[in-house]
Amino acid sequence: MKKYFIVDAFTQQPFGGNPAGVVLLGQDGLFPTDELMQQVAAELRYSETAFVRQDSPTEFTVRYFTPAGEVDLCGHATIATYGVLLQQGIVPAAAVCINHTLAGDLEMAVDEIVMMQMAPPRAIDKPMDIPRLHHIMGAESIYPWPELPVDIISTGLPDIIMPVDSVEALNSLRPDMDALAALSRELAVVGVHAVALTDDGYTGHVRNFAPLYGVPEESATGTANAALTHYLHRHCLISAPGECRFMQGEAMGRPSVVTTILDGKGSISVGGQSRIIAKGDLLV
Repeated sequence: MKKYFIVDAFTQQPFGGNPAGVVLLGQDGLFPTDELMQQVAAELRYSETAFVRQDSPTEFTVRYFTPAGEVDLCGHATIATYGVLLQQGIVPAAAVCINHTLAGDLEMAVDEIVMMQMAPPRAIDKPMDIPRLHHIMGAESIYPWPELPVDIISTGLPDIIMPVDSVEALNSLRPDMDALAALSRELAVVGVHAVALTDDGYTGHVRNFAPLYGVPEESATGTANAALTHYLHRHCLISAPGECRFMQGEAMGRPSVVTTILDGKGSISVGGQSRIIAKGDLLV
């Protein structure tokens, strides 16, 4: 019997953070067909649903499906997954687990705050038409622009990192979703992660847009905030070792706090808390 959970990640408050589906596979440990996992993800209607197979007491293989297709990795669904495993007594507090994904094997520190080690960060050098990007994002009227570049960064999934000058400018973004999906396909990225750097107790406020994968806007994005952390270090805006806190989801009424840790070697972990709000049996 497969169990499913609906989990709000990067928050302790119900109906805050970023919701994800989590499906724990039965005793046989077999993944359903890709078609069935896609149908379940579409039925649950969350931006990502994680399907979890236990390989050993501290090793798990996780596959991630959006309503539109499979992705290699999803940060908030991973935080949700290991929150479920902890809260259901499948792994103990203070456990260190290995998360096998299509993006590689990631180390998980599982406790009240679940922290996920990301894949090694890398900048992806691709030519980009910045005026076209700004037009697509509905950002042509924003002034001033910060003197920071637009980069493509990956810590497992590639995102366009687009800085803006203020939280007000961030909240004014109104992307053309069809055009953004087309640009994301051309550049082979998940979407755009926009950031306004602040000094209000958070490193920055962020918004994330991924319409190519059926996600117009996401309220908490682990992989993209890890990529942003590398971006900030790459451009000498933070030092290593260090910690960042990003506020996301305000524009959606689902505020989320995403924590990232940058170690002295440039490795990045991302994490937060989670809250189970529903569970049941999957009867297919």
